[in-house]
Parts: sequence; structure tokens; C-alpha cells
Amino acid sequence: MPADQPTILATSGGYRYGSRTRLEFNALVHHAVELSGVDGRAPRVTHLGTAGGDQAYFNSWMGEAAGVAGFDLTNLNLFSMPNVEDIEGHLLQQDVVWVNGGSVANLLAVWRVHGLDEIFRRAWEAGVVLSGVSAGSICWYEGGTTDSFGPELRAVTNGLALLPYGNGVHYDSEERRRPLVHQLVADGTLSTTHCTDDGVGLVYHGTELVEAVSEVDGKGAYVVTREGDRAVEERLEPRRL
Repeated sequence: MPADQPTILATSGGYRYGSRTRLEFNALVHHAVELSGVDGRAPRVTHLGTAGGDQAYFNSWMGEAAGVAGFDLTNLNLFSMPNVEDIEGHLLQQDVVWVNGGSVANLLAVWRVHGLDEIFRRAWEAGVVLSGVSAGSICWYEGGTTDSFGPELRAVTNGLALLPYGNGVHYDSEERRRPLVHQLVADGTLSTTHCTDDGVGLVYHGTELVEAVSEVDGKGAYVVTREGDRAVEERLEPRRL
């Protein structure tokens, strides 16, 4: 069941420690499913761990978390070859795509080799909810800040650009994130940039930011814009899920 309009949930969260499993899905993952509008059956969710190299142990953790949540989850692997014959057909059958974190630079390169840049646009337009955390957030935007190239954060500017903004993740937990976003917006490397503290997500209908949501109390979302030669930050108060 597709969402009634193109929908993205871009986050800096989504997981928590499980009581009997390594992890469980927190409120942001559940909200992605809610946005799909699925009802009367188990939600179909595909997880992509491309940014971490499709690690088998993490796929297993995701499967256990899906069992707890009651989701019908598949892992779409691209290493060492795609594990489904028809990637686009598979994605178009899903309610939600959830992309895990890791190296956004590597993720974007691998996706383009397999044509996923265009496939994801068609899936988005068809109403499959696109969502994810960290690298799985930045990928949907024009770019953002990343440690893909080494311990010093750098800009990445070749995102899929379904959303015509920059993206700043882990805005409150990694001290270099905020000043680098401000620098990149001020010098024009990034356009207006939407940022999330850990535990916060941003909901888009089409390319319009409609709501910030949070699975953690006291966290914020932010819009950073350029005014002259400086960056200006506005805080958005998320709705607690």
C-alpha cells in the first residue's frame, strides 16, 4: 500500500537496545511505517545496509528487530552482487525502505553503479516511503557532512537530491557537525540545510518539510540558511512520538 504522496523520513535515530535482541526499532522506524498507511497486514520493509558493506551480523539484528515489531523485513544486499534479480520490482512492492548508516560516499557510489539513483526516484514517486538514519538520511538530500573520507568531517555534495537541501545529522552528539554545517552554508557549498539531533526525524511530503518528530525528549531540529556571508540557524521543536 503506497503512501498517498511522495514521502521521506530522514533521521538521526530509529534504534534502541532490545530486551531479548541486540536492537529493537524505536519510534522513528515505526513512524516510517505509519506514514506508509499500511493496514491489515504486516508492513513490508526493506533494509539497505550498503553504507556498512551489507554486514551479515547487522542484517541478522534487523531481522530480529523486525520479528519483535511484526514487520515483514527483507535485506536488500548489493555485496557481492544484488541478492534479488529485479531490484526495482522488489522496491516497488515495499511499503518502506530503511537505509542504515555508515559511509554515505561509498553508498552513493555503489547505488549509482546499480542504477539505484533513478530507481529510488521512481519508488519515491510511486509512494514507497524512503527513510533511514545518518548516511541513510543524507543520501536523499543534495549533500551534507560526513566522515566517509576520514576522521575529519568533510562535505559530500553528490546526494540523490530528491530533497533540494543539505542535511546535517548527529547535530548534538558530534561537536564538529554544527560548525561545519554553518561554514558550508555560509560559503555556499551547501544550500539551506536541515539538521537533526540524535533521536529526531524530518518528514517531507514531496520536497516540503512538513514536520519534525522525535523519539527522545528535549531534542531539536534546525534549519540553517545563508544571509549574506554568514549562516543563520532556526530551531524547530519536534513533535514527540
